[in-house]
Amino acid sequence: MAMIDFGGVREKVVTRAEFPLARARKVLKDEVIAIIGYGVQGPAQALNLKDNGFKVIIGQASEFKRDWDRAVTDGWVPGKTLFDIKTAVQKGTIIQMLVSDAAQRAIWPLVKKHLKPGAALYFSHGFSITYHKKTGVVPPKNVDVIMVAPKGSGTSVRRNFLSGAGINSSFAVFQDATGRATERCLALGIGIGSGYLFPTTFPHETNSDLTGERGVLMGALAGIMEAQYDTLRAHGHSPSEAFNETVEELTQSLIRLVDEKGMDWMYSNCSATAQRGALDWKPRFKQAVLPVFKELYRRVASGEEAVRVIKTCGKRDYQQQLAKELGVIRDSEMWRAGAAVRALRPREAARAIGKGTKGVAGRQW
Repeated sequence: MAMIDFGGVREKVVTRAEFPLARARKVLKDEVIAIIGYGVQGPAQALNLKDNGFKVIIGQASEFKRDWDRAVTDGWVPGKTLFDIKTAVQKGTIIQMLVSDAAQRAIWPLVKKHLKPGAALYFSHGFSITYHKKTGVVPPKNVDVIMVAPKGSGTSVRRNFLSGAGINSSFAVFQDATGRATERCLALGIGIGSGYLFPTTFPHETNSDLTGERGVLMGALAGIMEAQYDTLRAHGHSPSEAFNETVEELTQSLIRLVDEKGMDWMYSNCSATAQRGALDWKPRFKQAVLPVFKELYRRVASGEEAVRVIKTCGKRDYQQQLAKELGVIRDSEMWRAGAAVRALRPREAARAIGKGTKGVAGRQW
């Protein structure tokens, strides 16, 4: 592992230079990687591994027709590389559990029954193992239990792979039954296209991931955007102006500067008025939200958020309920304004005109 200085703290990471793809192929040359679930992470990791030359099969319940059909569209062949979950587990030597956390709890008895001694049980989130008393996911002692958790959605994992950039991932070994768990884990991390891999534990990954998703990455971001948009609209600003000042400038300009060289670089590329205001108001926002984050982490660490996920996401009608909740966001004025703004970007507008679609001038916000 390479020692890297992260803000004054030195950490060990694994880079592609230290663990090249050729080594990963050698480690996994006799393995059959069974991807269980073709929903969010499944397609990206499966296709990346396949493109990198590994033996990959898919295990997907055929009753979930959308995911099954997507697998077929992506080139997986029923009876050859696409199977039901039971058959895939029986054929695989590495079982990648990439269904949702709630679904893992539901299918675990079937998976456990058909696991072979010496197999590797792979996760991309530590939830099921960390909260094993609630999920019932307790692996037998004769299998490796490993994790590679990409720091991004399945869509980003695939896009970054195709661009050559890769996406950073954490990794952990929970159980080493074969003596090969770590090298299997790292080989899979390189195989799915990780930019670099940093070590963690199943509980740490679970707590950081749940906090991040509910916080800055998704929950807090969406909530703060809505609060600013609503404030601007309440003071007479148009939907276009409110959306551009809240979302468009962030996603199309500023966040790219942060990605390039950091927050100070973004600040230094903005006007003096913007810099002064940002520096003055940053402490106030931190002071306002810090108690919320402390409560959020407490709930995650205590398992309260896990109970919420298991209870809610495991309901039979959850997908219908989710569609309703996402529909409320999509159909809100703010995100209808966003759809119109995106359509007016030069590339998207040209594409829309080429398809003969109607303009957006008459759109009602």
